[in-house]
Amino acid sequence: MMRLFPLLYLLLFFSLGVAPHRHSHPKAKKAKKSSRGTVGTPRRKDFTFSLYRALVLEAPGQNVVFSPMSVSMSLGMLSLGAGSHAKTQILEGLGLSLQQGQEDKIHKGFQQLLQRFSQPSDGLQLSLGSALFTDPAIHIRDSFLSAMKMLYMSDAFSTNFGNPESAKKQINDYVAEKTKGKIVDLIRELDSTHVMVMVNYIFFKAKWQVAFSDKNTRQEDFHVTPKRTIQVPMMNREDEYYYIMDRNLSCAVVGIPYQDSTIALFILPSEGKMKQMESGLNEGVLRNWLKISTKRRLDLYLPKFSMEGTYQLEKILPKLGIRDVFTTHADLSGITDHTNIKLSEMMHKSVVEVDESGTRAAAATGTAFTFRSARPSSLKLRFNKPFLIVIVQNKNIIFVGKVAKP
Repeated sequence: MMRLFPLLYLLLFFSLGVAPHRHSHPKAKKAKKSSRGTVGTPRRKDFTFSLYRALVLEAPGQNVVFSPMSVSMSLGMLSLGAGSHAKTQILEGLGLSLQQGQEDKIHKGFQQLLQRFSQPSDGLQLSLGSALFTDPAIHIRDSFLSAMKMLYMSDAFSTNFGNPESAKKQINDYVAEKTKGKIVDLIRELDSTHVMVMVNYIFFKAKWQVAFSDKNTRQEDFHVTPKRTIQVPMMNREDEYYYIMDRNLSCAVVGIPYQDSTIALFILPSEGKMKQMESGLNEGVLRNWLKISTKRRLDLYLPKFSMEGTYQLEKILPKLGIRDVFTTHADLSGITDHTNIKLSEMMHKSVVEVDESGTRAAAATGTAFTFRSARPSSLKLRFNKPFLIVIVQNKNIIFVGKVAKP
């Protein structure tokens, strides 16, 4: 019997708070640089939003949540063991250069990124990791295991897939521990044809410097479609925010910084302009937004939301040109000398929550009394219809989501 090689890919985003502004833009803090500065990670060109558009097409009208950083990192690991043609497809699909010597820089870039993210930081938990579970009956090349360990800090475990229940428990227990119990029973089905499981996870938890007050949260309308409205808990805070009106894409962009040089961009398309905005969005546009430090006083309304996304990437990535590793023609000779092995499954699961939570209550900041007539006029902005959220730390896009139904 041909034994299949499934790659089960785990992604966890949890507890994304919604915060008020800082007094300075993350990019403006020249004097105090984050321990997680930009580390020369490989440019993904428009891989991020090509994947976003493919996921939206798979589930029109539904929530979308994924990490382009983690997806590209998993594909980088897979390329270590792929034959030349499959490797070329992976790297080109990521929008990476195939010039001589560039591949080594790609892996070392991810290595540096992992090292930086492993350093502790106040107010932000962001940890990435991976593990390889292999059947002792299948010989995995030492060179592949060594590269996984050195470049991607990957753990490796011997797993008896002949006993599927025991193997499933071992993997699920590992995942539950690494994600602090946020994902349990990731693997529900496993059989003796499996020979190797690769798990990649990301745990993200952040709070804002000042929380939205839960006293201001009210049930309000959210227009899922022009004809369908639901009630959602809507948070509210009036303050100065980074604000851009992009007339080319017909959307408003609000930037709300986290701690440690991380910022969330909330993107609200104009009425009827969601598809136009989605088709024009790319990493160049995003970089231009991040360069703008204009502030405006906003009476901002954002919904609390919790959403989960599970995707079978073996059905999505071929649309981005990454095909061979999912077929019987797969060349994974860099992983093992067994020829009847293919990548049969690539699961991507994500969970995200956005609420009022912050490192301290709003009342702890003190209160300043002013005459209302002396305050600059504020623009009322309601995120009461489908919108996007992008979370960026320096130049690394760690999270992209579409909130279609909070």
